[in-house]
Amino acid sequence: MEEDSVDPPDGGYGWVVVTSAFFTMGLAKAVPRNFGLFFLDIRNYYGVLTSTVSLIISTSIAVFHLGAPLAGALSVYLTQRGVFMIGAVLAASGMTIASLSLSLPWMYLSIGVLQGLGVCFCWIPATSMVSRYFKRWRPIAFSISSSGECVFSMAFGPFFQWLIEAYSWQGALLIIGGLQLNLCVCGALMRPLKPKPSSPTLTQGKLTVGSKELSGTSKKAPFQWSLIRRPELLLYITYAILTTAGFFIPLLFLVPHARHLGVEQYLAASLMSVMSLADLLGRLVCGCLASLRVLRNLQLLAIAASLLGVVLLLLPLGQGYWPIMIFSALYGFLYGCMLAVQFISIIDIVGLGSFDSALGLFMLVRSSGAFVAQPAGGWLVDWFDGFSAAFYLAGMCILLSAAFVVVVDRMVEKKRRNAASGAAVPDPVAEGEACPMNRGDCLEA
Repeated sequence: MEEDSVDPPDGGYGWVVVTSAFFTMGLAKAVPRNFGLFFLDIRNYYGVLTSTVSLIISTSIAVFHLGAPLAGALSVYLTQRGVFMIGAVLAASGMTIASLSLSLPWMYLSIGVLQGLGVCFCWIPATSMVSRYFKRWRPIAFSISSSGECVFSMAFGPFFQWLIEAYSWQGALLIIGGLQLNLCVCGALMRPLKPKPSSPTLTQGKLTVGSKELSGTSKKAPFQWSLIRRPELLLYITYAILTTAGFFIPLLFLVPHARHLGVEQYLAASLMSVMSLADLLGRLVCGCLASLRVLRNLQLLAIAASLLGVVLLLLPLGQGYWPIMIFSALYGFLYGCMLAVQFISIIDIVGLGSFDSALGLFMLVRSSGAFVAQPAGGWLVDWFDGFSAAFYLAGMCILLSAAFVVVVDRMVEKKRRNAASGAAVPDPVAEGEACPMNRGDCLEA
């Protein structure tokens, strides 16, 4: 796309984009995060098993991840703003159709498919646009925008519960669908960057624009599947599978673990609020550190992942509310630190020009970690009649993922140094790719 060659302004209208992305993360990601409040009402209304209703959210998660490559490919033809607007309509339509309570298959279609795909089509362009508007301050810009999920999650919990009590679960879903229509406003604010005007000249079959030479036959593919051949990205996706497996286990079992130890119901539920607050703080703190270039993004990610793995391994030692709350706060903080740099680190690996395609591949494959971890954690809970083994599994997965990040960081730094010194850098990806490793904007540390 044209904006790949535009220098990020690092401010100006970029802060409008960050504000729009902040509300996008809240209206898109925080809604499914609080969908558990509707769980019992939907199960009782249709008279089905718990596992049957849980497949609604599982379908939504699957569609969200599987739709990422499609969102990246469509952005080439429709721009990020166009894909965003489609996603806003899909998300709002999904909630509206679900509010009609037609039948359970319609819930799979509305919440599972339409809502999942709509959230994906909003989240991918928002993440990409923030990355394109910022370079020096990209980590803190992304941290601010992604914190919308935490802020809205804390507000949506009691708000959704009030909506259910006042208007029933069907009326609540209809109102939420109306709220998600505001995503159209967020999408309208996602103004694409315009390239600086320059006079193109044709010399010996090459098109020269400004100081850049482009082959007359070069053309950017809609989706760069060849990126999977890069060992750095392949190892980073392996990290993503492991860390996603570790992420979902505590989110699913923390409150049941506290209840199993005899913690009062409302105190156990408050652990999620503590975790969300700490998550918000972690994103902002780590985003500031990354923007100040105290450490490289991948170094920060490796440190946070290592510490988070240790916290999860120690969490079963807490046998009361206060010890578990401390571990929950540490988990939320380090979880936020990882999310602050996890996605922007992809740019360090493949460059800004290939970010959309790499993010799509990243999201597509990482979901397998969650699909495997949740049933595996449940099996361990049943087998040992307790939740400790599940937390041990999560801790080991995240600790192992940190080792992959260390390897990726060393490989990226080696290529950066070789490129800076003018040495040849072997690249398994074909030369025709839009943004080769460590050239131009890809040289960012």
